[in-house]
Amino acid sequence: MDSKWTGRESRWLTRLRDHLRNLYLGATPTAFRFQFAVVAIDLVIIAFFIATPVLRETPSFLWLDYAVAAIVAADLGARLLASNDPWRLMRQPTSWVDLFILVTLLLPATLANLGFLRILRLWSLSRSGALWRHFGRGAMREWRDVSHAVINLLTFLLVVTGFVYTFFFRSDSGIAGYVNALYFTVATVTTTGFGDLVLPGIAGKLTSIVTMLVGISLFVRLAQAIFRPFKVYFPCPECGLQRHEPDAVHCKACGHLLKIPDEGD
Repeated sequence: MDSKWTGRESRWLTRLRDHLRNLYLGATPTAFRFQFAVVAIDLVIIAFFIATPVLRETPSFLWLDYAVAAIVAADLGARLLASNDPWRLMRQPTSWVDLFILVTLLLPATLANLGFLRILRLWSLSRSGALWRHFGRGAMREWRDVSHAVINLLTFLLVVTGFVYTFFFRSDSGIAGYVNALYFTVATVTTTGFGDLVLPGIAGKLTSIVTMLVGISLFVRLAQAIFRPFKVYFPCPECGLQRHEPDAVHCKACGHLLKIPDEGD
């Protein structure tokens, strides 16, 4: 009897994994609609993370927080089931980010000061295979690096804004404090330095220095992504080099013969 139930559970789990694998990794119209829905839900969750400083004092905040935790946990669990190598998936930085976000959602009061790091979900989304499997084709491939650079910069701005709000502008209630933190961050990253808002003490000076240095580096990275020559993504079967000129016949790293498909293929 036990072996019969075990066999049924094993078959049910296998069917579930196959179904999830088709949804998360497939290229069918149904899979595309599912992946598009996942991306849309991710964007709504990110919007919730950005609005958290304003929503934190509302009566419904904890309900929203735990609902988002349930969605993040379900998505992470489904991805693990769909993966051919769950342990490899868990070793990826995007999975670490999701786990950290899940912990902050489950312990919103204890880890309130780390809540600003939830916006790293935006960076995690930009590395999502589902996002680029369909939207990274054709002419969009040319803008993939630019998109990554823009998202990196935006994520940095929002993380620093959350940090500055949490540790320096928390006394200002609601939206006013968050806008002040965002204003300070943008003024610092762009090195405008109006001086009407400054962070007090040594910690404030160090925060400003780090913000300027990293922000300038991200701006340079964005400029490089915009102005450098366009290359296509096509992993070399021999050495794994992923970026090549559109008309490349051989891999410039190892000389292996490439068969890069045309835009219409």
